[in-house]
Amino acid sequence: MAEHSFPGTGQEFMERTKYRFLVRSDQENGLSQPPLELPKVPGAPVINLPKPSGLVIPPTDLRIAIERRHSVRVYEKTPLSLEELSFLLWCTQGIKKVHGTQATFRTVPSAGARHAFETYLLVNDVDGLEPGLYRFLAISHSLQRISIDPSIHIDIAHACFDQDFIMRCGVAFLWTAVPYRMTWRYGERGYRDLHLDAGHVCQNLYLAAETVGCGVCAIAAFDDDVMASLLGIDGINQFLIYLATVGKAGKAT
Repeated sequence: MAEHSFPGTGQEFMERTKYRFLVRSDQENGLSQPPLELPKVPGAPVINLPKPSGLVIPPTDLRIAIERRHSVRVYEKTPLSLEELSFLLWCTQGIKKVHGTQATFRTVPSAGARHAFETYLLVNDVDGLEPGLYRFLAISHSLQRISIDPSIHIDIAHACFDQDFIMRCGVAFLWTAVPYRMTWRYGERGYRDLHLDAGHVCQNLYLAAETVGCGVCAIAAFDDDVMASLLGIDGINQFLIYLATVGKAGKAT
């Protein structure tokens, strides 16, 4: 391997986020913490999801789910039910308890219970939902419709370097990070935690999908700036960190 006189970007990131370089966080400096969830978009319709407590989901042995876990890119032309989608959202960002305005305790771990993610959904084939782009409102366990642009699935697939199975899945989960929720407490080190949290969330999706007969494929290859534009975010104070397709599992992978 050729030696360089300067570190690569990744190496520099790891070096500069070591604890010895950190300064006092905004929490330590007494600044108010950011909201637990982004506000609703004014005027955009909200759809209530079936409540997690009322869902009837077939039990699945955890060992079997782990053994079966693999990436699936071919899906049957069978829609997900709204109940199945509600279950998958609860497994990946479901809120078990809200602690005032300070924290939420969810079904996935997050450094300091900061839970800096917002979940967007590209809905292609879900019973009861018009195709389009939605955002999950975790605190109320509901969806808000963001866009019904008929070409949004094509645009997102193209922004993911033409991974066209995105257009054929039942739904794609798109997780964005709101970094200040994390860095308010942990400073620049918090950016490391965001990427760890993304792995926690996506693994929950893989395992939960096994329970409802679905397959998942995680995607980390995308044009950051194009995806930010499609989601209507600035790419700095909120940016896409990870996404995954979900659909009824086909025979090929």
